[in-house]
Amino acid sequence: MQTDLLIERLLKYATKTGLVCEDDLIYTRNRLLELFKLDEAYEGEVGNVETEDLHDILEALCDNAFEAGLITDNGIVSRDLFDTKVMGCLVPAPSVVIAKFKELYKEDPVKATDYFYKLSCDSDYIRRYRIVKDRKWITKTPYGDLDITINLSKPEKDPKAIAAAKLMKQAGYPKCLLCMENEGYAGRMNHPARQNHRIIPVTIQDSRWGFQYSPYVYYNEHCIVFNSKHIPMKIEHGTFCKLFDFVKQFPHYFVGSNADLPIVGGSILSHDHFQGGHYEFAMAKAPVEKEYVIKGFEDIKVGRVNWPMSVLRLSGPDTDRLIELADVILAAWRGYSDEKCFIFAETDGEPHNTITPIARKRGDLYELDLVLRNNITTDEHPLGVFHPHAKLHHIKKENIGLIEVMGLAVLPARLDKEMADLEAAVLAGKDIRSDEELSKHADWLDTFRSRIDADPSNIGEIIKDEIGKVFMEVLTDAGVYKRDEAGMAGFDRFVDSIV
Repeated sequence: MQTDLLIERLLKYATKTGLVCEDDLIYTRNRLLELFKLDEAYEGEVGNVETEDLHDILEALCDNAFEAGLITDNGIVSRDLFDTKVMGCLVPAPSVVIAKFKELYKEDPVKATDYFYKLSCDSDYIRRYRIVKDRKWITKTPYGDLDITINLSKPEKDPKAIAAAKLMKQAGYPKCLLCMENEGYAGRMNHPARQNHRIIPVTIQDSRWGFQYSPYVYYNEHCIVFNSKHIPMKIEHGTFCKLFDFVKQFPHYFVGSNADLPIVGGSILSHDHFQGGHYEFAMAKAPVEKEYVIKGFEDIKVGRVNWPMSVLRLSGPDTDRLIELADVILAAWRGYSDEKCFIFAETDGEPHNTITPIARKRGDLYELDLVLRNNITTDEHPLGVFHPHAKLHHIKKENIGLIEVMGLAVLPARLDKEMADLEAAVLAGKDIRSDEELSKHADWLDTFRSRIDADPSNIGEIIKDEIGKVFMEVLTDAGVYKRDEAGMAGFDRFVDSIV
């Protein structure tokens, strides 16, 4: 399809979704004509355009741009850089988006976030056509329904792009993927384009923060709240204050922070940020299995959550009191050791204990879940004692961050092909242990082969269910107190030590 017609179809999409208003239509058309080095606009019949047509329109525009020499290579990184530039022509200026958000917020915070989330999708900042590729299912466990995802929405870089990125001079602008300076940035081979990206400024504890959505939306309205300054993450008194400050502004969202130490922290520890969203995870649904009374805080409900990781839930109407108790618990945990449970606050001067906190509002009460974390390593467990153990690495080897802690597995893309190949090999009666790629799954397969033998037509669902059970084991490995008598006694000892 010719480029001028594709531009008109893109404009029809933009007006239909509300990205471009009638008053800006001519201006936007001319920007696109300039981008594609065209002198005249298409004047014929455009045809009907649906929301889901965007991907095909952008693909065709990238094909034409490559043929016209506007893209130097046809790899996915170059195409992403270019189609983001195209979409950047359609997205309203930051001031317009912020004004609309503030206007809607006065009516209802839900209306404001609904508008901003839709804009983030319609602008292709959230690439819906990639997100739908993710494989998702639910596995029932004794701890509730765990969300399992195989992440297929992050495209694999082509070899040319990888080589080009290695040759590029290391740039310091923007300093990271979370910095404010990403808004409108053109990108490069080793940094994504963000011309279609918009950030809502929010005030958190009298300081300027940004509010945006994750381009990978692992769950409904997966948002990121980040400091306007590029400063490292730290779990401290201010963290709890900031979490509740956000929840009070957006009471329909939960918000949490990754821990601030390697192994048990997130992938970006260099920039202070939180993750939240409009979603209730299995951990949030999990009940309190044992209540505690902490001296001086009798007005706050404190309980151990029925969860494979070690979670204390604080609940009450007064966030100041919750924060006060959270400070006490954090200070106690930072310096706490229990040799019986292999918990050491530090070794050779290196601190190990920290917390993953999650805040939410439930009815008239506020809740703060404090997940106890420890990043100690040993020769037997070089990646972490409280990290997925080696026997589970064939499924999940990566760090257990905030999202996984709450009960959503983000599994590597390789599993999609490996599980399909494993299914085919089992049904064909092949020797799994002799297969170079699949042999790592052999011991695991033996643990549930009888289920497949009894119901071979259901092998796909059985494998998915068993993957979910592995994730439950992953969370159990990451728990500092194990779910046995000795572990629960250790948990009680820690709570008793809080003064």
